[in-house]
Amino acid sequence: MKTIITVDDASTMRKMVGFTLKSAGHEVLEAADGVEAINKLKQRPVDLVITDVNMPNMDGIELTRQLRALPNFRATPIILLTTESDPNKKSQGKAAGATGWIVKPFNQDQLLAIVAKVLPN
Repeated sequence: MKTIITVDDASTMRKMVGFTLKSAGHEVLEAADGVEAINKLKQRPVDLVITDVNMPNMDGIELTRQLRALPNFRATPIILLTTESDPNKKSQGKAAGATGWIVKPFNQDQLLAIVAKVLPN
């Protein structure tokens, strides 16, 4: 079982992602923005971070940058969720250290496929 944090300012999105991951046997933590995520992750490392890009307080790209600066998170996979298909956002995400990208709306199979791809066995 892997521990995954889902970071999104929309509670419906956190619940949907959380439900999908829990049904696949993972433990799920939730945070409403990057600031809350950093605070939780400093106390507890996870196997995967799934974060929205557009959030108040700290967006997903800044969260990715800050996590990559912490020794425990240099190699942790980070997936960005976004409604943006803007190539600039994608390159910002990659430059920040994101492992992958899912464009909303997505279905449960797409989510589980990318999770399976990036998580070490």
